[in-house]
Amino acid sequence: MAESEDFDNDWGMISEHEVKAVREFSESLETQNITSAVQKIQTYFQDLDEVLLNIAVTGESGSGKSSFVNALRGLGDDEEQSAPTGVVETTTQPTPYPHPKYPNVILWDLPGVGTQNFKADTYLEQVGFDQYDFFIIIASERFRSSNVDLATHIQKTKKKFYFVRSKIDVDVQAEKRRKSFDQKSVLDRIRQDCIQGLEKSGVEHPMVFLISSHELGKYDINTLQETMEKELPERKRDMLLLALPNVTMKIHQKKREALQARVWKMALLSAGVAALPIPGLSICTDVGILMTEIKEYYHTFGLDEESLQNLSCQTEVPVEEFQACLKSPLSKEISADVVVKMLTKAAGAGLMVAGHFFNMLPLLGSLPAGALSFTSTKLMLDNCLKELADDAQRVLVRALQTEV
Repeated sequence: MAESEDFDNDWGMISEHEVKAVREFSESLETQNITSAVQKIQTYFQDLDEVLLNIAVTGESGSGKSSFVNALRGLGDDEEQSAPTGVVETTTQPTPYPHPKYPNVILWDLPGVGTQNFKADTYLEQVGFDQYDFFIIIASERFRSSNVDLATHIQKTKKKFYFVRSKIDVDVQAEKRRKSFDQKSVLDRIRQDCIQGLEKSGVEHPMVFLISSHELGKYDINTLQETMEKELPERKRDMLLLALPNVTMKIHQKKREALQARVWKMALLSAGVAALPIPGLSICTDVGILMTEIKEYYHTFGLDEESLQNLSCQTEVPVEEFQACLKSPLSKEISADVVVKMLTKAAGAGLMVAGHFFNMLPLLGSLPAGALSFTSTKLMLDNCLKELADDAQRVLVRALQTEV
């Protein structure tokens, strides 16, 4: 009974767009047009790969724009791929910085608004505003008239924008010298001061997010992520979420849920290929699907060596301590041999539960090879996702201990 409930819960995670893809796939199977079914599901995945998310980061010179761009890409300010930072304006033209692991997510470091070459009234046209999905307006103190003018112009274009008050860690550290220090009161005071200033300047119902680029997991990163997620088109939401650094338990859990929903897509693709009467095609395709997807989990949770090294530098925790948190064999090796062994084991388990899936997916049930491939792929990915997500959670718990 519990197994059935888990299945139903997972099925409920599929979006309307994905339900449409499943329906089209099933209709092709119903007419015995196997080739068409595989093409439909492959086209669906290709469409996902072509989605771009362009995020514009702007604000006044010296507000911490470049550091924020680096933080969202999971990098420090001194990495080879980092946006240059400094005490003077270092950005003189819109500069794209693709995410190192999700190149379709591009953060644009824009020149400071209100400078001699970039006046607020012509700023959006100069930086090519049409190409951006939304804007993040950053200020390290109060939001000034140039920020307000920029927000007003963005609003006229019907695009979304978010106010981020940066360098919060500096403010908190300064306030700690007071005997009456209370962090919540300090943060509330800073937030309200920013909101009131924006309201007096004519901005209606402004939301201000308090962020530290050097301590991204603290303060308002969860609220900012949730707000952006609600206002993005469906297929761009997961892109943003998966690209964010794994810095809070809430983001970690959301990543896990997003990746869980992907299991269905991969299992359906596996089933479609297995139904084709071509010897050896299914096992080769399954291994390719599984290796690609497991590597996706690996990078999304920041378990690769580069991500662990960056986390070590940011938290001053020896990288060996993070590596000790990795219990899954997949955290040490992702190879075709390992995947084949796991797939063989999953296929055996799939035979035991295939009847349940035959009942839930009768069209696949009429094609035993497709149904078995579907169940085997789903069981294996479920298990791999759980192992790597658990490893990532242990790493995150260790990292958060440095902030207590």
